[in-house]
Amino acid sequence: MAESVNHPSHYQQGGMEVIDVIEAFTKECNASEAFYIGNVIKYVCRFKKKNGLEDLKKARWYLDRLIGSYETAEKEDFECKRKKVLDALQKREFE
Repeated sequence: MAESVNHPSHYQQGGMEVIDVIEAFTKECNASEAFYIGNVIKYVCRFKKKNGLEDLKKARWYLDRLIGSYETAEKEDFECKRKKVLDALQKREFE
């Protein structure tokens, strides 16, 4: 029983465990990035041994969320920069 909890076979391949891979690849990520990336890795690594296509679709769902978070951040960054430029231009008009 302990092996199925601590070291499930569907999370092991080539002497590596998925949790170790996730920890290595998410060390420098913020919490939400680490969550999304960890789930993508988990589902991709286990799909052939566990739930097949369903796991790949779950991985895609988390990847889409990660991409969406970056797209939102880019849009917010663009809007912030745009506002700063407009504010600076407006300031010049009144000087």
